[in-house]
Amino acid sequence: MKKALIVGGGIAGPVTAMALQQAGLEPIVCEAYAEAAAEQIGAYLTVAVNGVSALALLEAHHVVTEIGHPTATLSFATSGGTHITDMPIGGTLPDGTVTHSIKRRDMYRALNVEATQRGVRFEYNKRLVDATSSADGVRATFADGTTMDADVLIGADGIRSRTREIIDPSAPKAHFLGIYGLGGFVTDRALHSKLGLRPGVYSMIFGKKAFFGYFVAPDGEIWWFANIPRAQELSESADSAYWRAHLIEKLSADRGPAARIVAATSDGTFVPAFNQYDMPTVTKWHNDNMVIVGDAAHAVASSSGQGVSMAVEDAVTLAICLRDIPDTAAALAAFENRRRERVEKVVAYGAQTSSDKASNGIARLLVRLLTPYFLRKAAKTGITPLNWMFDHRIDWTAQPVTQTA
Repeated sequence: MKKALIVGGGIAGPVTAMALQQAGLEPIVCEAYAEAAAEQIGAYLTVAVNGVSALALLEAHHVVTEIGHPTATLSFATSGGTHITDMPIGGTLPDGTVTHSIKRRDMYRALNVEATQRGVRFEYNKRLVDATSSADGVRATFADGTTMDADVLIGADGIRSRTREIIDPSAPKAHFLGIYGLGGFVTDRALHSKLGLRPGVYSMIFGKKAFFGYFVAPDGEIWWFANIPRAQELSESADSAYWRAHLIEKLSADRGPAARIVAATSDGTFVPAFNQYDMPTVTKWHNDNMVIVGDAAHAVASSSGQGVSMAVEDAVTLAICLRDIPDTAAALAAFENRRRERVEKVVAYGAQTSSDKASNGIARLLVRLLTPYFLRKAAKTGITPLNWMFDHRIDWTAQPVTQTA
């Protein structure tokens, strides 16, 4: 049985561990912090149907469907409050499951619990500082001075991946998208009725100074996010009170419920501004016995709604390759071969949508004016140009892959 060290206990780490365990490997998750990852950047995330489908191969899709909420429809509106059109978010799986939204911290906790219940071993306070390869495998060295040996090291350690740097010291750094993200939750369950909001519909507003999205959860809580274009990266964040006032000023230029939603968000449920990034092309994903997955290899802009789904697809595909190809180096090469084209296409799509949000002046005006036309045309024709992204499915029982598969 091959032993796999997985660096990172966020989302990609536990899912990769469960996939490898199902494939017959012995996974160990090494987390840098003293407890299960509890990253608070971002209020919530979307798991598209392709990600739910991949989780189902591991019988772990309930982590999303039991805690998250169905968000099958996107509704678009102009800054003036005019409804543009409604569109599906990725369609429906054969069992009726649709795209779901889930609070980030809830998914982190649920995945850690699920993996632990399956017997996956977690090691905490294990911050990777170095790793060396040999003919027998790989030795990882951690900040506490300890080492661990394994057959393969998998970096699920996010956009600032140390594993990526070890594999290739010249690897690119994260790329700032020119956008600040903010978010939060309104716990006043009566507000959505007062504002006339539609429960279960993911509403998007192309504002004059900010992009705003929200939906009403089944219990009446309002979940929201906003994107503000900015040329410079945020070096240190101000408190919630500052960003609430700043965002309300931006949103007050528009008609609609956005400013009132933000005003009703308390400090305890308000996520102050944070930088949004993606990853330029990472030339080297692996060496003979180390590999990167998820954001470490191909972080996508949040506007794609595919960050979690890409990580889950990676986890399942890597597990299949390591299951079916005895030689570790060949298995890692096959994994990259099967994933690179798809994920880079998703990254490019996310970068384009983020670029539209980050535009200023005339460019931003053109986006606001032309987008409704293209959205209405797509809705009228029934042609969804993103089917390639949502319709992707992985076959766990497929014939063994080869290095050139």
